[in-house]
Amino acid sequence: MKTGKLPESVLLRSVIRQVKHRRDDVLAGPAVGVDCAAIAPGDGEVIVLSTDPITGTVKNLGNHCIHVTANDIAASGAEPIGVLLTFLLPETLEEPELRSMMQEAEAACASLNMEIIGGHTEVTDVVRQPLVTVTGVGKIPREVFLSPKNIRPDQELVVTKWIGLEATTILAKEREAALKKRFSADFVNTAREFDRYLSVVPDARIAMQTGVVCMHDITEGGVFGALWEIGEAGEVGIDADLRKIPIRQETVEICEFFDVNPYKIMSSGSMLMIAENGQKLADALEMGGIHASVIGRTTAGNDRILHNGEEIRYLDRPQADELYRALERKFN
Repeated sequence: MKTGKLPESVLLRSVIRQVKHRRDDVLAGPAVGVDCAAIAPGDGEVIVLSTDPITGTVKNLGNHCIHVTANDIAASGAEPIGVLLTFLLPETLEEPELRSMMQEAEAACASLNMEIIGGHTEVTDVVRQPLVTVTGVGKIPREVFLSPKNIRPDQELVVTKWIGLEATTILAKEREAALKKRFSADFVNTAREFDRYLSVVPDARIAMQTGVVCMHDITEGGVFGALWEIGEAGEVGIDADLRKIPIRQETVEICEFFDVNPYKIMSSGSMLMIAENGQKLADALEMGGIHASVIGRTTAGNDRILHNGEEIRYLDRPQADELYRALERKFN
């Protein structure tokens, strides 16, 4: 199998369909396009959980891992509370590097009012670079818990900030020397600093006050993958306009340099939202200092359509993320 997310057919056949539902207090379990599990313990609140392995980067790993998981929790509308961290470390890693990762993780948690509530750390010869698995925990009143079951045809699609932020900052850090042979230092440094946009927790807080129906963190597979997944989760069609999807010029040029598709690349920092009134939601986000664009709407049926001027194409099932292909390129 290829690096990255499992193909959807394999995920459904060999993972999701092997899991059976048997408890009424489990509100959400494994499904395509669903970011979190959810449990209702009976006190009027829902406990939301999400887990992620961080494999695409080793630079600023401590900061990155917290934001990725907090974003998944926020996508359900929940308040992130804490994380469990599992560090699998290669024998070559020195203690100061571990301490630095933990300091980054603690600083990111502090910025989000979260805590590191436990975890596991070990050195093993089965990894070549640090591998972090993060399990996030959040909570939300049951009556406002967001679910793809709320999605209906003729609702509007909103994308926050710009797609490709996560991959752009990773490539600018991991392949800095190669990029600086083509681009100016200022250009590359600007792309490196896209990590300041990685959190979508503020995006979600504003959306929860503005009638959002459902949210989906745009991660592996990029915005094309997220559109497919939200349609699959909500059992609706998608009609989106490629020209309305927000993207920074730095992302466009760096993806061109690596010959990868910016619409199919890791995009944490950007949230796909569904609302009855997309422009009202976008305006509220803009008022909160967060760029947002209405890019299309949900439709009846199963077609996931993308417009680009007069051209129309149908979205494919998500494939391996383009970031992995970019990182595999060799430079002299």
